[in-house]
Amino acid sequence: MDKKTMEQMQSEVDAYIGQFKEGYFSPLAMMARLTEEMGELAREVNHYYGEKPKKDSEEEKTLTQETGDILFVLICLANSLDIDLEEAFNLVMHKFETRDKDRWTKVEDEQ
Repeated sequence: MDKKTMEQMQSEVDAYIGQFKEGYFSPLAMMARLTEEMGELAREVNHYYGEKPKKDSEEEKTLTQETGDILFVLICLANSLDIDLEEAFNLVMHKFETRDKDRWTKVEDEQ
């Protein structure tokens, strides 16, 4: 499978959603969906790393699948609000690289 840029992922999701008359859900509905997907990821993390084993009747899902679901819904939300996720990522990385640059102990500082 080829690597995709964020722009390509946003375009691919837009083309997928664009084939349906309903189009994107409302931002509020997508936030509810995003919350639902986060809960599903939390459940899987709890099964893998927590004290709560899966029931025999529960469907086998992976952390990769659940993370992918979250990414899809996040891209839908961003697309519906005309948010360029690459730009959003660059903004947040700039914030972390400036505001929080000395907040954590760097690996090279430990030596």
